[in-house]
Amino acid sequence: MSRVLFQIGPVTIYWYSFLILIAVIIGYQIVVSYSKKISYKTNEIMDMVLYLVIFSIIGARAYYVIFNFSLYQDDLLSIFMIWKGGLAIYGGIIAAILYILYYCKKKGLDFIRVLDIYSLSLLLGQAIGRWGNFFNGEAYGGKTTLEALQSLHLPRFIIDGMYIDGFYRQPTFLYESIWCLIGVFFLIRIRKRYTNQVGRQVSFYLIWYGIGRFFIEGLRSDSLYLGIFRVSQLVSVVMVVIGFALLFRIKHQGKVKNTIIGGEDGRI
Repeated sequence: MSRVLFQIGPVTIYWYSFLILIAVIIGYQIVVSYSKKISYKTNEIMDMVLYLVIFSIIGARAYYVIFNFSLYQDDLLSIFMIWKGGLAIYGGIIAAILYILYYCKKKGLDFIRVLDIYSLSLLLGQAIGRWGNFFNGEAYGGKTTLEALQSLHLPRFIIDGMYIDGFYRQPTFLYESIWCLIGVFFLIRIRKRYTNQVGRQVSFYLIWYGIGRFFIEGLRSDSLYLGIFRVSQLVSVVMVVIGFALLFRIKHQGKVKNTIIGGEDGRI
């Protein structure tokens, strides 16, 4: 599978870079549209996007390089060649959250509300971005057989792309992309139903993506390790715990409000 989308003279456009750009453009439109819909400081949200993208890419690359430094120690300049792949989504998420926290404190924005606004774009962006891993021959699973892949009724180009290093591989990139797309469907419904319930969307994102990534990561053969543990599985567990804690807080606050309004039994 070729990593190159097209080439014009000395300029080469890679699928990986192209798909990241598409994800950013679509995500930006969703963020701006939603912030306008809920009348939440659209100008500040728009001003944040450019720096957020930059810091996310830096964080994603730094995370990947830290846990794969042996690949770069003999050629440090290759660290900056991100168009060849090697971005870890969790590094990007961590960097993005830190920047959002800084920006919200600086501008006096509701941190959790802003995370809600970005959650749908992030999940959709991950669904799109995983196809960049496909074209780069990354994020694949353990060895499997041609018959097993054919039994999944996959398009031929995916099956051919999963023939890596002399073996057919599990298309874990596809599993995660589909998982994220299903999550997008549910998150859209949550967004419509719980627009005014701050934290509901980001809690769903943390729980949904964390659970899916935990199990899918267990199928991968190119995981990053910290000792005997897969780093992404550890981070996934933390995400799920935070997501449920936030969800519990939301429900608890709702009960408190009902008690204040209607007395001990919640009736008016």
